[in-house]
Order: sequence, then structure tokens, then C-alpha cells
Amino acid sequence: MARYRVTIDKDACDGIFACMMRDDRIAESDDMLATYDAGEVSEDESVVVAEFDDDRIDDAKQAAAACPPNAITVEEL
Repeated sequence: MARYRVTIDKDACDGIFACMMRDDRIAESDDMLATYDAGEVSEDESVVVAEFDDDRIDDAKQAAAACPPNAITVEEL
């Protein structure tokens, strides 16, 4: 299993939610932008950071690739 971090830039997110079709851990937040509802999540006004230790890094990478404004980044730790 891989340990990895997914970051969502809320300033870049436009709420299209193409990411949600690729990674079911992504949800719509109260501000109608993408957020994670699983893993170790921290969030402020401009960024969501979620860390995982599982075998679903490909789901996160597919979500990042599907994001039209490139608001999602995935990095292995």
C-alpha cells in the first residue's frame, strides 16, 4: 500500500465535480467545492489536504487528471 497526499486548491476548483466520478471519496463541501470525506483531512479557506495509506492512489490520480482546472494534485509520501 502507498502513503500519499491529495491536495485540492479550492481557489482553482470550479465545482464541475468530474473528479467525483473517478474517486468516490470526494464529496461536495458546504461551499459547493470539492472536498474529501475520508482519510486524514485538513481544510481551510483555500486548500483541502487529505492523506491516505491505502491502495487507491490510482483513483486519486484519475480524479486529478479529470479536473478541468487542474485543482487536484497527488504526491506519494
